[in-house]
Amino acid sequence: MKVIIVGGVAAGMSAAAKIKRLDKTAEVIVYEQGEHISYGACGLPYFVGGFNDDCTKLIARSKNEFEKMGIIVKLQHEVLSIKVEDKKVLVHNHKSSETIIESYDKLMVATGAHVVKPDIKGINRDEICYLKTLEDGVKLEEVAKQTDIQNVVVVGGGYIGIEVVDALLHLGKHVTCVEFSANILTSFDIEISEFAKEALIAAGVKLHLTERVEEFRDAPKGCMVVTDKGSYQADLVIMAVGIKPNTQFLENTGMLMAENGAIVVDRQMRTSIPNIYSAGDCAQVYHRGMKENVYLPLGTVANKCGRIAGENILGAHKSFVGALGSAGIKVCNLEFGRTGLGEADAKKLGLNYKTVIVESYDHPKYYPNATVIKIKLVYETGTKKLLGAQAAGEKGAVLRVDMFAIAIHNGMTTDELGMTDLIYAPPFAGVWDAVHIACNLAK
Repeated sequence: MKVIIVGGVAAGMSAAAKIKRLDKTAEVIVYEQGEHISYGACGLPYFVGGFNDDCTKLIARSKNEFEKMGIIVKLQHEVLSIKVEDKKVLVHNHKSSETIIESYDKLMVATGAHVVKPDIKGINRDEICYLKTLEDGVKLEEVAKQTDIQNVVVVGGGYIGIEVVDALLHLGKHVTCVEFSANILTSFDIEISEFAKEALIAAGVKLHLTERVEEFRDAPKGCMVVTDKGSYQADLVIMAVGIKPNTQFLENTGMLMAENGAIVVDRQMRTSIPNIYSAGDCAQVYHRGMKENVYLPLGTVANKCGRIAGENILGAHKSFVGALGSAGIKVCNLEFGRTGLGEADAKKLGLNYKTVIVESYDHPKYYPNATVIKIKLVYETGTKKLLGAQAAGEKGAVLRVDMFAIAIHNGMTTDELGMTDLIYAPPFAGVWDAVHIACNLAK
């Protein structure tokens, strides 16, 4: 069997490795448009911020390692189109400028996503950078560490934007963050994300919400970021206003896609076209809580679904159990985690639900350095089945959300989790852990 995989980062290389482990005779060719494969893009802000001084540490497995497995890896090769009737792809080699046609038996699309580049006057200025690929990270790290780069404007208050803000604070920069929405980190409920906003302001970040960037102009130094409410001098600008699936090359295939351009797949990672599979940031994924496909561009989801796609390409019929949108982020000295449905999700789905918000401690106050953890639960009225959980605190918040993720995945109620036998030892947790306390206050 000849398998072509388009895209060689998370989902694509997970599929390639799985195929080769299961069938050493399979011919697997990976075409990756970039210069690197199999790297942890989620680690890029921390490389930029100096938490890690070597970008190669982000690479999970090198090209040579994959080739030793028998996988053919072609870097800087872009698949321009797919002719589904003939089961062929048109591939352009950016190094040699040659274009070839390659046939396949099975095909996997794992092309990920690209950053949104808004139609704003002056958007092509040299001061403006993005952060999505390893190449982006290397470029931004080189620029950001320069001593004459002091005033930095980050446009966008989502995960990437706020992680970049945190990285720049670590470098000692003066940071301004401009966000069009009324709050940052909008996948969190406001009772939790408010902590992040307060932490950033306390750290000296100039946070401008409900503000839209309209133009980038010349300035005596760097550029001027002009919004509908003001203007800010910037030596460097990082745009982080969202991503869009890399699926433009599929437009003439007739493949079923969502409104945002993400590929629609079933729970076996099959697209609407026979013999073509997809996973990662270019595709939708089944959400266990919402009971429908959603767009969740997360590394955890990409790796799991890529592995399943690899098995199914070889004839298995594995189905993805479903994601919960579990995600975490560090903001200054605080950590934030969320899983399952937020309150807005529950409202949108028309669920009969309740919420509870609790402040507790990561361990008993009689043991040194106890810190507050704030937890919000969303649960079903009557049954008290857990639907979602979010938490924030200096330490211990994110891994406690993992407990809630396991509970939600298995359909547990607040009563059941509230009596689960968790570890008690004063350096780590109280006899009633913060998880217990939150669950037992759900009425």
